[in-house]
Amino acid sequence: MTMLAAVAVRTDPDNPLDGLEVRQVPRPSPDQHWSVVDVRAASLNHHDLWSLRGVGLPPDRLPMVLGTDAAGTVDGRDVVVHAVIGATGHGVGPDERRSLLSERFPGTLAEQVAVPTWNLVPKPAELSFEEAACLPTAWLTAYRMLFVSAGARPGDRVLVQGAGGGVSTAAVMLGAAAGVEVLVTGRDEGKRARALELGASLALETGARLPFRVDAVLETVGAATWRHSVAALRPGGTLVVAGATSGDQPGAELTRVFFNELSVVGATMGSKDDLAALLRFMARTGVRPVVDSVHPLSAARDALARMESGAHFGKIVVTV
Repeated sequence: MTMLAAVAVRTDPDNPLDGLEVRQVPRPSPDQHWSVVDVRAASLNHHDLWSLRGVGLPPDRLPMVLGTDAAGTVDGRDVVVHAVIGATGHGVGPDERRSLLSERFPGTLAEQVAVPTWNLVPKPAELSFEEAACLPTAWLTAYRMLFVSAGARPGDRVLVQGAGGGVSTAAVMLGAAAGVEVLVTGRDEGKRARALELGASLALETGARLPFRVDAVLETVGAATWRHSVAALRPGGTLVVAGATSGDQPGAELTRVFFNELSVVGATMGSKDDLAALLRFMARTGVRPVVDSVHPLSAARDALARMESGAHFGKIVVTV
């Protein structure tokens, strides 16, 4: 038995889409304590493009089904997949190091995906499959950065670098719904305007001087914005790092870090409990992910090409 999937068959740092094929692959045969999810919707992340470039996906693991996010059904139950495998040992044993789906185990851009049963979280009826599929990576990362790593509270001021990306859009909407004053930067005027519509209190060009220093900065851009992020923080503030799409070798700004007693905190995704809390937050508040576009699985290449172009605002969804 086979199924359709979007597969990395080779990697290319310069032309990542050249290594993508949408083709038939064997259906998953789950191990003990694993379940097979019938995928209804999946969403894209920059992780998928990095994988096609060979970052975190060495040649000996190819071919690999891409995708980290999914919502679907198991035995008639609607579920959302928590994409972190090995963090707890459930289904893989205590020696399995942490990874995301599509790094060591096949991912979600397929008709079916196998995951440890422990990784399944009930999908609230208030969320569609397309909406729920947007949450397990970008939105979960934003939730953890904002409320766990930065410890943001109502009334706090938080700067989010990079208007329009999945994590930054999620952080703006989550923060605004929780009473946080969210500032955002971005190069694109249209994306800055959209961020204001979604609840940001101020949207500035990348690198622009802020009218005040902030309690926390959420950083996913990296080298291009790092110095600005450090300079934007009040003494004792927190810089939360969850990505480096522009590169990971910024000037460290160590003098500012120690003189202002700043905290620099890393964040990768979030826990299963964080995902369950995020789902409850969304169901109760009515906040919904911004969906840029929806593509059928057979057109996964078009979906990834849109992500690579950088023209999207919000999440790109693939439906099965």
